Amino acid sequence: MNISVIGTGYVGLVTGTCLAETGNNVLCIDIDESKVKKMQAGVVPIYEPLLDTLFERNIKADRLKFSTSLEEGLNHGDIIFLALPTPEDEDGSADLSYVLGAATNIGKLLKSYKVIVDKSTVPVGTAERVTKAIANETTVDFDVVSNPEFLREGFAVEDFLKPERIVIGSSSDKATKLMEKLYKPFVRSGNPIIIMDEKSAELTKYAANSFLATKITFMNEIANFCEKVGADVDKVRIGMGTDSRIGKRFLFPGIGYGGSCFPKDVKALHKSGKDHNYTFDILNAVIKVNDLQKRILLPRIDAFFKGDLKDKKIAIWGLAFKPETDDIREAPALYIIEDLLESGASITAFDPEAMENVERKFGNQITYAPDMYSAIQDADALIICTEWSIFRTPDFNKLKAEMNTPVIFDGRNLYDIQDIKNEGFYYSSIGRKTID
Repeated sequence: MNISVIGTGYVGLVTGTCLAETGNNVLCIDIDESKVKKMQAGVVPIYEPLLDTLFERNIKADRLKFSTSLEEGLNHGDIIFLALPTPEDEDGSADLSYVLGAATNIGKLLKSYKVIVDKSTVPVGTAERVTKAIANETTVDFDVVSNPEFLREGFAVEDFLKPERIVIGSSSDKATKLMEKLYKPFVRSGNPIIIMDEKSAELTKYAANSFLATKITFMNEIANFCEKVGADVDKVRIGMGTDSRIGKRFLFPGIGYGGSCFPKDVKALHKSGKDHNYTFDILNAVIKVNDLQKRILLPRIDAFFKGDLKDKKIAIWGLAFKPETDDIREAPALYIIEDLLESGASITAFDPEAMENVERKFGNQITYAPDMYSAIQDADALIICTEWSIFRTPDFNKLKAEMNTPVIFDGRNLYDIQDIKNEGFYYSSIGRKTID
């Protein structure tokens, strides 16, 4: 099939590349000329495991191409995916200007029947608005489908190629059959393609992400309470997770969730509720608790240094909001850095993939280390913000030798309490006993 994908961010580029991998002819469209030129030259503009291999293979096979021309994209594709940004607006709602702007331009250029697919995460009712925006500009027949993505950054290629489920919101039999044909190669193992109406499909994405964010936030609250009463959150987590009704995933406490989806989607659903005269009280609490959780280590750091962080050298391991990505959107590390800088501390940071993005935000306000051990040289404390695998088994003897003081504030609970005690570190983690 001939497919066009409008937008080449995380979702758009993964979608286009993976659809090309199953033999489709894919044309990806982006207005950023320099980005398009890089992709045409075989340069992947984002870090996502396995993407580079598929990207290179499908370019060589002439199944994956790039352009800045929307008209070329419309002429090429039978199915047109909209994978455009829906950033958080000032009031918490999703900004649909990119999606609706593209819809208007599609209407002006439409010459034959197309299936227009909302791949972006959008509020309930967006398919109707996209349909209206296109119909205002054309009399040509078309259908609009909602097809939310459920991709985890760091595992996006795997999630696309082997989806747990595919959700298609469509009221058109013609469009539904085309979408089922497109996705058939991805569900050969029997995972379902779920057909529903457009509004239900749109809400499914928001509901899923908001539930997962709530699960994370509840566990963070339990962790904070564990510290008050002397319980161990790791033991509580295991006791809870073995209940099949709850499950083991998303029960790991830490310094809050970040990224491009959870913060934005929770706020957008909360705002959508307000727009329809409904208050999501639970989401209001999730937003509040997560904002506080991102900075939960800071009072402990301040107390350890007796309120004087001026000229203290702090090392930070991990800048991305999660491992296996270079995405720093809403990353807890950013909030910690901002507050430490205000307190007069100097910061040396290391992250395997995200340092270039952080440098664009903070410039030379902090130092960027070439490796994890360079970051901790002469450090007065180490803060762990992202659970990259390389941080899980460090050389503790080397840390003690290179640091001014053996002090770790662990926002991701990477180390066993007894092991870290035996290593002779001051160790503060989330929901567990602090080791002096």
